[in-house]
Amino acid sequence: MDNLKSPVNSATGRAAGRSPALAVLEDLHNRLASELELRIAVLLPCYNEEAAIGQTVSAFRKSLPSATIYVYDNNSSDGTAEVARAAGAIVRHETFQGKGNVVRRMFADVDADVYVLADGDMTYDPTAAPALIERLTGEQLDMVIAARVETAAQNYRAGHRFGNRLFNGLTGFLFNSPFKDIFSGYRVFSRRFVKSFPASSRGFEIESELTVHALDLKLRCVEVGVPYGVRPENSFSKLKTYRDGFRILVMLLNMFRMVSPFRFFGTIAASLAVVALLLGIPVVVTWFNTGLVPRFPTAILAAAIAQVSVLMLICGVIIQAIAETRREMKRFRYLELPAPGRPKTSAFQQPAQTRDALGDAILRR
Repeated sequence: MDNLKSPVNSATGRAAGRSPALAVLEDLHNRLASELELRIAVLLPCYNEEAAIGQTVSAFRKSLPSATIYVYDNNSSDGTAEVARAAGAIVRHETFQGKGNVVRRMFADVDADVYVLADGDMTYDPTAAPALIERLTGEQLDMVIAARVETAAQNYRAGHRFGNRLFNGLTGFLFNSPFKDIFSGYRVFSRRFVKSFPASSRGFEIESELTVHALDLKLRCVEVGVPYGVRPENSFSKLKTYRDGFRILVMLLNMFRMVSPFRFFGTIAASLAVVALLLGIPVVVTWFNTGLVPRFPTAILAAAIAQVSVLMLICGVIIQAIAETRREMKRFRYLELPAPGRPKTSAFQQPAQTRDALGDAILRR
């Protein structure tokens, strides 16, 4: 093969004394190698976590030296932002109160290949992050949930423990969920999960919404047990047992209505049909026996309930079609993005000038 003496060409990457084809192939190799280097972002939503955020940031920096750590301060009244910045995190602010609002902002702002979401209270083990990321990229998963394994009796309040069991069971019933800890705040996501997730939660319902999104699109997810520690001194939970429990219940029912509208409205239609039959059958039997309808109000009520039942069934059919369209749109957005561990572009998707240079170099051989 002849060595062409030519100046460096920025489009093809060839230099004097090298084959043009070899130079272009090396350029392609370098592009693909750089794209295979995963950009990891650690996302820490925080509200008044001055006592723990510094330790949390330092621990994640030690476990994931190449990761970029973001702390989103949610109107803290203490020194959370200053401590996080001093520990080496990139600090940003979200003025809309609530964890769901913060996560929505983080997912929109931060661009990465792998996202590690955790709390800033040091209850989750940062040393588990590399193994969780390896599981995500090695098996090309879209979400790895760090299921909490209690290391002390005081990790959960009694009401929280009961609520976890209740809502895990409800999620399993409504969405056929295999997960045992849907409220874990320690998760690792692929880019295609994050950028196809239409977050709508405001508060602590966000974990439920993340879980339902994965179940709705049938994304590949796993649970991995991770030790769950005790909060440091002067760090307090922001979860309100009854208020947030009610919000989570409403969120799950609302998402069931959006994800499976035919089941939702069909259940209402069937219930109303049963009530209409219980009220109407005695009236019909009396009419067959006597030819009279002595209980007109009951007959009118039964007929009205039956009509509402039919309307509910029709609503279920129509909204199910809309839900399927919405699911397809989310799926298309999901498919636009590469799986974790794969290059973002193939050799056939390289810039046009690189492909043209490769062709010219081969023709010159």
